[in-house]
Amino acid sequence: MTLKIEMLRCFCTVAQTGNLSEAADRLGRTQSAVSMTLKQLEDHLGKKLFVGERKNHLSALGEQVFELSLKQVRQFDQTVQSIEAAAHAANGLIRIASVPSVAALVFPSVLEHMTHRFPGVKVELMDADTRQVLDALAEGKADIGIASGFHPVKGVKAHLFFEDQFGLVCAADHPFNKKAVPPSVNDVVTPSFVRNALCDLIETPEFVKAVEEANVTIHNTQSLITMVGTGKWVTILPQTVARIIPESMAFRTLSDLPDRRQVYLYVKERPRFKALADECSAFILASNLT
Repeated sequence: MTLKIEMLRCFCTVAQTGNLSEAADRLGRTQSAVSMTLKQLEDHLGKKLFVGERKNHLSALGEQVFELSLKQVRQFDQTVQSIEAAAHAANGLIRIASVPSVAALVFPSVLEHMTHRFPGVKVELMDADTRQVLDALAEGKADIGIASGFHPVKGVKAHLFFEDQFGLVCAADHPFNKKAVPPSVNDVVTPSFVRNALCDLIETPEFVKAVEEANVTIHNTQSLITMVGTGKWVTILPQTVARIIPESMAFRTLSDLPDRRQVYLYVKERPRFKALADECSAFILASNLT
């Protein structure tokens, strides 16, 4: 028997809900049909995926199969979505993925330019972290990507977009922002410091050593800004972020942190709609974000 994506979807739904009844409702199928599909999957594998008959506890194999199956189901759904979008894109389709700190600055003008320049064009914009941007390019889910740092990707050209200085981000009324002289790394990296993924790009030895002691890490940019905005926490981010933070927050350079972030524009060498990708990438590179 050949494993089918709907068998994996059925198994994942039962694993997520923990019972056949709710899984059947979500899938729009009868409980008996769902139960039969699970039995066929287990018979094919020759081992049980659940402990007992209640379907609320995965076996050791079930845990592994669930992780792999969920990834495949999501990838399949995204592929179908992309295929359908491409099929309905009579006037072309351009897909752009960007790190959030740049997306907020680039997306509005790109959307306006591309829809004006190419009436009827379909545009897909996605904000994601650097790893997700690179994955989207490698998996053919994006034509253009904007990410922090240089990372070789097969079939993708990388162009240096801009550089910006790392510095302190804190509430505008925070003592660090009111100091007469710029604070130092040791001043800032205290128990109230929040680490974020971009901190990994900083190479200054004093910072690398100090940040190892950070107890709090937040990966989502919006959540990070919200936390820092309370006035109880501080973090270090590139200066471009200062253009999207609320007026109640401030950016300030540090006296002993010279590091700069490099942001690259990644463009697929063979996009489906090359004219769109060329125009869009040229427009982005011409933008002045520094």
